[in-house]
Amino acid sequence: HRAIGRTTEDFWNKEVAPYVEAIQHQEPGLAISVLRKSGQLGLTAVILPEKFGGMEMDLTSAMIVAEGVSKDGSYSGWHGAHTGIGTLPLLLFGTEEQKRRYLPKLATAEMVAAYCLSEPQAGSDALAIRTRADLSPDGTHYVLNGQKMWITNGGGADLYTIFAKVGGEKFTAFLVERGYPGVNPGAEEKKMGIKGSSTTAIYLDNVKV
Repeated sequence: HRAIGRTTEDFWNKEVAPYVEAIQHQEPGLAISVLRKSGQLGLTAVILPEKFGGMEMDLTSAMIVAEGVSKDGSYSGWHGAHTGIGTLPLLLFGTEEQKRRYLPKLATAEMVAAYCLSEPQAGSDALAIRTRADLSPDGTHYVLNGQKMWITNGGGADLYTIFAKVGGEKFTAFLVERGYPGVNPGAEEKKMGIKGSSTTAIYLDNVKV
């Protein structure tokens, strides 16, 4: 635990602290570049299993890293959303095939993750979401339509965990890559604080998953 604490502190001092001001001003690509450097040290994969490229350490280790990167809310937003709500739903509830496909890339931050639950009329009341997922007539895929709001890492993520209602009723989540046709991140929100983190809407227009 002391060793991972020292590693995190060294990373912060060398790779984050000199660029905090630039991150605050959302210099294009900078926060993601720093996040990937932390990935090279294993700091984005502390509790992921070794078979998926992780460190397979304990929760205390993850908390030590989280504390170590919390000196700036903007960078901490990028890091925490990626390693926490961006990655853990897949680790805890994904299929083995999904884990093999995505976790190694999330472990190194080659792919950056985001979690898409909130909508304009559904913040705390998650079950009020209106994003739909309708099964295609041939049964080979779902078609997603809707809008997500206030998504941390939204403007820079490569993989979204998107919550939707199958047929407008059954609540579930889908793994949606940024490159899928019909996935469109919105403009960056103008915030009162944590200005260097990415917060956007995500628009889904007939996205096939």
